[in-house]
Amino acid sequence: MLRARDYRERARASLGNDWTGDKWVAFTLIALIYYLIEGGIASTSVIAIGALAGIAVEGPLQLGFAYISLDAVRGGRAEFENFFKGFKRFLPAFLLYLLNTLFIFLWSLLFIIPGIVMSYAYSMSYFILSDCPEMTASDARIVSVQMMRGNKWRLFCLMFSFIGWDILSVLTLGILQFWVMPYKQTALAAFYESIKGDFGRDAVSGSWEELSGVETEEK
Repeated sequence: MLRARDYRERARASLGNDWTGDKWVAFTLIALIYYLIEGGIASTSVIAIGALAGIAVEGPLQLGFAYISLDAVRGGRAEFENFFKGFKRFLPAFLLYLLNTLFIFLWSLLFIIPGIVMSYAYSMSYFILSDCPEMTASDARIVSVQMMRGNKWRLFCLMFSFIGWDILSVLTLGILQFWVMPYKQTALAAFYESIKGDFGRDAVSGSWEELSGVETEEK
């Protein structure tokens, strides 16, 4: 079974061990643009407009990150324009963000821990949506829940293994985060690739029907 270190190593190999390489630079610029968009929305003087704008763009941006990080893990290039590819599937990406946020909030009402657990359960949904153009937002969320059964602790360990980088990011006033985010996103994509094979979906593309044995009930 792969460990957190293995996913980090695959992420570095996918992006190139040289932090000044083409993939790192492209992904770093993408992270910078993401934070600029987030900052611009947060600084909007009309709170309601800013909130609505944030809800509208977050899903497509997260889907864009899924496209880029999966492309890197699969040996492709981190194409800058692919970051905005999520807007071509605006509606499912938008609905997925709404559904994930709503259900995490509802689970959080049972105390914080269930909400955190479900955030891990839904963590693969954007990767699934990027791989399955025909899949609905609801289906992507459900498949993520199924895929993450027995894997949530492993993902927690992977994310926790970045704690040192997160601390350094704080000490650099967030500047280092422009490099750490690509590292994290690509490690997360490597994690998805690993458990996707365990889940029985070895092909990169396919249809909902090919996900044999997938139930539609969350447990």
